Amino acid sequence: MERREVTELRASTEQRTLEGYAAKFGTEARIDNFKETIRQGAFGGTLDKDILALVDHDPSRLLARTSTGTLELQEDTEGLWFRIKVPNTSTGNDILELAKRGDLGGMSFGFIPDQEQWNGNTREILSVDLREISVASAWPAYPETTVQARTKTPKLNQVKRFLETV
Repeated sequence: MERREVTELRASTEQRTLEGYAAKFGTEARIDNFKETIRQGAFGGTLDKDILALVDHDPSRLLARTSTGTLELQEDTEGLWFRIKVPNTSTGNDILELAKRGDLGGMSFGFIPDQEQWNGNTREILSVDLREISVASAWPAYPETTVQARTKTPKLNQVKRFLETV
């Protein structure tokens, strides 16, 4: 299984939720001695099964799962969007506090590539078998990752529209 760290995370301590993008399409990451991008649609065939939300890919630090409705995943034109209903556990409380302080590194995801295309030392992921998403404590593979804490979690489309007008 491969793992990638990527993109943004927002926290709402009032609602005990984390949301953002676990993957973004068309952005480039350097993985060892090659570059990698993810094509739009890569997650489409994998979201109908039980997928976990973990901390640092550690199954003993479970935050949520799709089969219980505590993890929501959607693929849109930007990437793989998620919302985690954070549990009132020591792990959940620690993650919320770190997100609020801005100490987290980003998001990550664990997958098995189904289809990929190589062009020299650049790999484009066309389709994946997604196993889990993870809150990443340290360094993300994709450089544009951000982690932010918010007192209220705005809808992502509203935030996007606002930022486009600024």
